[in-house]
Amino acid sequence: MGMLIAHEPDFMIHGVLKYQMFGQDFWITTTTVGMWIVTLLILLIAVLANRTLSKAGDVPGTFQNVLEYAYEMLQKMADGILAGNAKRFVNYIGTIFLFILFCNLSGLLGLRAPTADYGVTFLLGMFTFFIVNYQGIKNRKLRHFTSLFEPTPILFPINLIGELANPLSISLRLFANLLSGVIIMGLWYGMMPIFVNIGIPAALHVYCDVFSGAIQTYVFCMLTMVYINDKME
Repeated sequence: MGMLIAHEPDFMIHGVLKYQMFGQDFWITTTTVGMWIVTLLILLIAVLANRTLSKAGDVPGTFQNVLEYAYEMLQKMADGILAGNAKRFVNYIGTIFLFILFCNLSGLLGLRAPTADYGVTFLLGMFTFFIVNYQGIKNRKLRHFTSLFEPTPILFPINLIGELANPLSISLRLFANLLSGVIIMGLWYGMMPIFVNIGIPAALHVYCDVFSGAIQTYVFCMLTMVYINDKME
């Protein structure tokens, strides 16, 4: 029976390479490697897209059609929330959309999804937090701070907690959903017999990596735009 079991469940973050800097030990982990691979894939697609569009003719090819369709869908999503301000933020939304989506889909390549590491999703949430508050101060000036005391000063603690909870909520939502998929797949590959690890896990990958990954990418970007739009006059 022991020959039929693949190995122990493994869904943890592992260190790949240790190095020292300023007298401290640092690790290059599986999350780091996953992010490097995702970044290289996005850069490769960007280079190919730039080359394709710069040589575009009267009859667009398949790759150009896919690029234009993806941009139109992204623009439509941004217009639906940000309206006239969509052009100002579509580049940022498009960047985090691609990065999160590719991270979520990296499980299909046998990688541990970088977004299943809270260090990654927390920084994404903090980027949103800084952009939201920058827009609030830029567009609403002093009212960005005085609005925390509305409609009554008694609600200041609740309003402040609500502002601080936004980056935590979107980062935790993304992290928890992706981590649950990593755990499910780790348990399956680690505990099920080898002969059921061929073909059958494809359905689980479709849900955990493709369906859930795409939905969580969409939710993160939508909430980011909602928070930004709330600070626009």
